[in-house]
Amino acid sequence: MLPPFSLSAAATQWQFAPIVTAVSAVAVGLYGWGVIRVARRHPARPWPLWRTCMFLGGMLVLVLATESGIGSYDDLLFYDHMIQHLMLLMVVPPLLIAGQPLTLLLHASRNPLHSWTKRVIRSRPASFLTWPVFGAVSYAVAVTASHLTALATDLARNQTAHDAEHALFVLVGYLFFLPILGKEPIRWRLSYPVRLVVLILLMPVDTFTGLELGFGSTSSPGLSAGLRPAWAPSPVSDLHLGGAVMWIGGDAIMFGLMMLVFLMWSRDERAAVSGHGFFERARQANLATLIASNQPVPAGAGTAGPGAPAASGAAAVAAAPATAAGSGPPALDTRGGVDDDEHLAAYNAYLARLNHRPPARPS
Repeated sequence: MLPPFSLSAAATQWQFAPIVTAVSAVAVGLYGWGVIRVARRHPARPWPLWRTCMFLGGMLVLVLATESGIGSYDDLLFYDHMIQHLMLLMVVPPLLIAGQPLTLLLHASRNPLHSWTKRVIRSRPASFLTWPVFGAVSYAVAVTASHLTALATDLARNQTAHDAEHALFVLVGYLFFLPILGKEPIRWRLSYPVRLVVLILLMPVDTFTGLELGFGSTSSPGLSAGLRPAWAPSPVSDLHLGGAVMWIGGDAIMFGLMMLVFLMWSRDERAAVSGHGFFERARQANLATLIASNQPVPAGAGTAGPGAPAASGAAAVAAAPATAAGSGPPALDTRGGVDDDEHLAAYNAYLARLNHRPPARPS
């Protein structure tokens, strides 16, 4: 009864999934409640709009994958079935993770809900479920078992199991990508190189599954030739198209997520500083030592209280007379670090004094 599959058919041939609709409505409602609570409690620091858009985008993709034409054709076309799986496994979870629903819940809630949420997030079961090794193994098993074993046929022919498979894909994708892409207050904190390594190691899972399906000689799992419409491709061609979707589409999405991790790494100032390693630490230590041993004490520097603002670099240099040789190192306020304007100005003054220092007399 369905027309030939196309973009227009995917946009117009909708089916109603009450469970998906109810879960999506509840999730969006709770997220909106959290955003409103944070805006009321912290009017100067409301919840970021872009995170709200990411979460709503994830819920929208979930609805499109299950209730639009993508979900209407998933029992007829295997390659559409694979498109649906990629959306549920690799698109919906990263969008939900970017929305940071757990952090929003902590910011919006009060005791006892706040304390209970923190205990659950840091509990042993939650730590095990968010363990990167568990997430990677679950991802690999879910992709291969649901497409390359006899379980694929059983899932396709049983509607209840098929719906449970959709929920499992979203859950597995969320647990796998959470420690890699997320900033939720979970136990695990992976460095950016480790995140990239995990994604690189898991990419062959999609590639192998896609190639195995793309060069297979049997029909699409769970789809009988007698149930196929006349406009549909042959079972073997449909299988090959599904393999191409998994191979090319899965690897393309995984590569895009790798680029996202690179972008996160480049914008993380702490990671950028620590990435210089020994040379950056040596440079900062040497700069701090030179300033501490040669910068003169500005007037009133020793009497400034802990809450007094530090003098600007230009003022410090202007008020600082040249120190006599052999004087001890002055007190130095390093609260701003060794790379702020004050210390850089003092370092330039130190270099200027070296340039005008008279040569040492021969003994």
